[in-house]
Amino acid sequence: MDAKPVVGVIGTGNMGGAMALRLRELGHAVWVRDLLPEQEAPALAAGAMRAASAAALAAQCELAAVAVVDAPQTREVLFGAQGVVHAARRPVAVLLCPTIAPDDVEQAAAELAAHGIGCIDAPMSGGPARARDGSMSLMVACEDAFFGRYEPLLRGIGARLFRVGRRPGDGARTKLVNNLLAAVNLAGAAEAIALARRLGLEATTTLEVIAQSSGQSWIGSDRMARALAGDFAPRAHTTLLAKDSALAIGMARAAGVEPALGVQAAALFRAACDAGHAGLDDASLLPFVEALWRGIDPPRG
Repeated sequence: MDAKPVVGVIGTGNMGGAMALRLRELGHAVWVRDLLPEQEAPALAAGAMRAASAAALAAQCELAAVAVVDAPQTREVLFGAQGVVHAARRPVAVLLCPTIAPDDVEQAAAELAAHGIGCIDAPMSGGPARARDGSMSLMVACEDAFFGRYEPLLRGIGARLFRVGRRPGDGARTKLVNNLLAAVNLAGAAEAIALARRLGLEATTTLEVIAQSSGQSWIGSDRMARALAGDFAPRAHTTLLAKDSALAIGMARAAGVEPALGVQAAALFRAACDAGHAGLDDASLLPFVEALWRGIDPPRG
């Protein structure tokens, strides 16, 4: 393998765009493809090259990273009319980064293998800032040969690199377990801060106490700090944890269990999306919870 393999990034939104910039910073030649030209612009300004389709991108790359939102988009960019498998010269492997169901990962890996393309199941976690500086988490499941070949690249974009298995889908399983807990933690943090304000406590101070005490969670501290500052610009849309928690519940039910807290958190995120928060940052769960409680009169002393 060349010291710096050519990499393509399909889907240059918050995470994919940040990853493309990180790859350029590491010295890789990078091709990008997104349906929205404005999403490609930062990577192009950093020296990436634009491909007219996923197939055109794949023909230029040794490794094609897919960073789209969901399973239908993943199938389209891999197997659609202009998908990766129709490239004139196929890549060695696809780096599959979306959070999708394990069954969808397994099916994609099998279809890619039928076209002579490897699959690295590698969902991402940590948000755009960590994707940009290379400190995000990657949960990787793939054959030993692909891991050995691309480990330096993977460590360059994900300092928190976890080899979770060899079976395609185990990366997705690990990510969904993590994201179900993230949903529970964020739902709990929103309720806790909403309760603090209802009790007349100073919310920022309460959050500082939580951040240094047993109630601390990274996502809770991060999102509630933004919520208290009134900052709901989307880094992670509410719809993403709604999708991921629903996928996690489906995975759990397929395993024969019903995680009670997870079910409640998933329902809260779905309700927030239905109430118009889908396009906002998931920090907006705090005002959503407070809106739910607004019609509840406090008990009289």
